[in-house]
Amino acid sequence: MQLDFTCPQCEQTSRISEGLDEGRLNCPACDFATTTPATAWEEDRLAECLLCGERDLWRQKDFPHAIGLGLVVLGGILSTVAWYQYLPGVAIGILMGFALVDLALYSLMKDVLVCYRCQSRHRLDGPTDGYERFNHERAERYRQEALRHPPTASAPRPNGDTDP
Repeated sequence: MQLDFTCPQCEQTSRISEGLDEGRLNCPACDFATTTPATAWEEDRLAECLLCGERDLWRQKDFPHAIGLGLVVLGGILSTVAWYQYLPGVAIGILMGFALVDLALYSLMKDVLVCYRCQSRHRLDGPTDGYERFNHERAERYRQEALRHPPTASAPRPNGDTDP
């Protein structure tokens, strides 16, 4: 398992995998350290975020957004050039080809779990089929909450624990 997170103390984005099995979470960029909640796992299933303890997690494809956007832009440019040269069959073929590449990438990419509150990304070793997809209403609720109450490094977790 891997965890991508933004450290609440130094605000550096890090990816860690060591220590998570023992219940430790250490920022490699600073001296921030915390323990993962004891209730994070329920029957070999991640039940809450390892960083903030939030139970609302959503499932997303683990694919770099910049590459996806680059493919869309490249397909649009190539099909536009084909349309400009009066080759509508080639233009449609280019768009269909990029759609097939997108479908193949979607099928092959694994899922990650993302925390609504802190945006930490949990890359699990096992399946993520039982988790919900993104919910816009829930995300907006967390966004509004963050605007009203900015997080602090020693803020209590939803389960009542505080960071050591």
